[in-house]
Amino acid sequence: MSTIGEHEMLLQVPEQGTLADLATHRLAHSIVTGELAQGQKLNEAELAERFGMGRGPLREALRHLEGMRLVTRIPNAGTRVVVLDRKTLADIYGVREALEGMACRLAATQMSNEEIANLKKLLDNHEEQIEKVGGKVYSQSEGDLDFHFQIARGSRNQMLMDMLGSEQYQLLRMCRYRTSRKATRTKPALQQHRQIVAALEQRDGELAELLMRRHIHGAWKSISEMIDKEEEVGQASA
Repeated sequence: MSTIGEHEMLLQVPEQGTLADLATHRLAHSIVTGELAQGQKLNEAELAERFGMGRGPLREALRHLEGMRLVTRIPNAGTRVVVLDRKTLADIYGVREALEGMACRLAATQMSNEEIANLKKLLDNHEEQIEKVGGKVYSQSEGDLDFHFQIARGSRNQMLMDMLGSEQYQLLRMCRYRTSRKATRTKPALQQHRQIVAALEQRDGELAELLMRRHIHGAWKSISEMIDKEEEVGQASA
């Protein structure tokens, strides 16, 4: 399993990477943002033309994406974008709450003062982004611009970084991309991030863990309510 550093290199736009690395990045971004819809069947010829890439790099990219659980390959049925149903999301958020809470507790003693100061600057940048869109969206970029990513790395626990930084990372980004579009979550989420940083600054691991777990539990409650509304709309239009 790749470390968080290797994973970060894979998912950011490669400067000197292979064509397969670039294809992986483009496809992963399209899946996370919903450009390629959940459950959509992926036709290699159509994708190659759409993204301007060769079939070889495309196939290698799809293998990478399968390892990230962003796509599923079904015998005799082809490859499809993963579907994040309620059960899958509940499982992801349950694991995320436990692991990221633990990461926060460890980061409170392991992160340097400079790293914590950089987290505060990061949140200032996030606040500027939120204001630019009128408080309607709180969407974080991957890697160094991701608040949760930085705390996981700050835990200094390689096993924890592996679990949060490989298979789960892009699935979590898919979940969070949906809730980031919910206006009622933007400013509260930012405020909760600031409270977490304050606990890290105070080196209070117990409080940092509690705040992170509450934050993620609230995110799951929000996305669960969103699913309920989508199901109601679907039943009403059926």
